[in-house]
Amino acid sequence: MASVKIIEVIGSSDHSWEDAVKNAIKSAAKTLRQLVGADVQSWTAKIGPDGQINEYHATVKIAFKVLEDNED
Repeated sequence: MASVKIIEVIGSSDHSWEDAVKNAIKSAAKTLRQLVGADVQSWTAKIGPDGQINEYHATVKIAFKVLEDNED
């Protein structure tokens, strides 16, 4: 039986919310193995002085399997 843990990560991008989510997952994948799911919790943005979005943020809950002692 596998156990699953969930972490919350905030990703950012200069281009889109989709890229912000991808960056959050990419960041988690650097230190975790067996990612199994993602749930976007919120979308936020920074707006520049010109009134345009200049940074997209996505808060993402990422699920990953916890390895047992005999697993790699």
